[in-house]
Amino acid sequence: MGLTGNLKTVSFPDVLQLLATGKKSGVLTLSVGSRKKEIAFKDGNITYASSINATEDLLGNLLLKRGKISKKDLERAITLHKQTGRALGATLVDMQLFEKEEVADCLKMQIEEIVYNLFSWNEGEFAFAEGKAPQGAQFFVNLSTMNIVMEGTRRVDEWTEIQKVLPPNDVILRVKLLPKINVDEITLSIDEFKILSIVNGERVLPEIITASPIGEFPTCRAMYRLIVGGLVEGAGKKAQDNIGPDEDEEEVILGIVFRLYNSCFLKIRTVIETTVGASNPSYQRFISSFRRGVLVFFPGCDLNSETGPSFEKFMAEVRKIPESVRMHRVLAMLEDMLHEQIEFIFIQFGAGPVRDAISHVKKEISEPLALRRELVKKYYLDENFFDSIRKAERTIKTLTGAS
Repeated sequence: MGLTGNLKTVSFPDVLQLLATGKKSGVLTLSVGSRKKEIAFKDGNITYASSINATEDLLGNLLLKRGKISKKDLERAITLHKQTGRALGATLVDMQLFEKEEVADCLKMQIEEIVYNLFSWNEGEFAFAEGKAPQGAQFFVNLSTMNIVMEGTRRVDEWTEIQKVLPPNDVILRVKLLPKINVDEITLSIDEFKILSIVNGERVLPEIITASPIGEFPTCRAMYRLIVGGLVEGAGKKAQDNIGPDEDEEEVILGIVFRLYNSCFLKIRTVIETTVGASNPSYQRFISSFRRGVLVFFPGCDLNSETGPSFEKFMAEVRKIPESVRMHRVLAMLEDMLHEQIEFIFIQFGAGPVRDAISHVKKEISEPLALRRELVKKYYLDENFFDSIRKAERTIKTLTGAS
């Protein structure tokens, strides 16, 4: 059966019902613009779904949103997944980051979300290839297509009411300090509790959806109920942090990275020099180690100069890294260097100078992190930076306890 058409003339639920009642097996492909999705069927039931050019459907991002994995571990898993060719889910199990059952649960949720998101498509081409098997699929489910149709249709009807209440995308949402409701009368569902916990007075709705561990529609439904229940309110419009037409996003974010780590490393050097003195042999060993690390990304830098390294030379060095892994490699190496520097200070000078250095660094980097906050959050600069410091602190505590 070769079924083709456009969702303008045949709705997505109708396509699903046709394949379900005919107990068809094969792959349904749907596309609009650069977005493309595939759903696999066996005997009329949905067994698999995948999404191309739509990062919200990726397993890794779903695990990240649900707080199941750190960004650093996810990046390591993705690198290994690309090197070995094994599926990401299998790679995560191989790395002992997850049990098979946990990955299976997330993959099932991913497949359901891909299918449910298609109920909002009112246009786009579709084609069904009977007998075709999905490529690259290593995990299958068995979902009743008719149950999916009923739930998807219910969501569409509910969405009409939800949209009437949800604020525009540029409105900051916050928890009401004095809700006009008796605290004893407040009853939250698990979804509502999860969403309420990420409403921090800084995020707008799209950011809350991105951070949510439960998918777009459940998030919006929970937010709708929280607003109607008087627990969440708007708190004004958020200042936009858009990339200008003449700006290069990569160069903008690398500029922030440069300022962040440049400020950090120079402050560490200043603190150690003030603490032990420039003539101290231990300080000279520190400078030697410092220079080897700094010159990787700050070539030609005079460490005795107060003017600091050159951003142009930094960018020239960074541009030598392949674009596909550039940002990840730069951040990983700088984070490792920061971690190593803090550990080196502890070994050479003890816990006191380490605490002083970390305290000064946290104050010093507040300004770079305040630059273009949307981009800082998008690239997890603040999370990764503080994660590196916490990693060093944990190592030092371990060494201190062992000594």
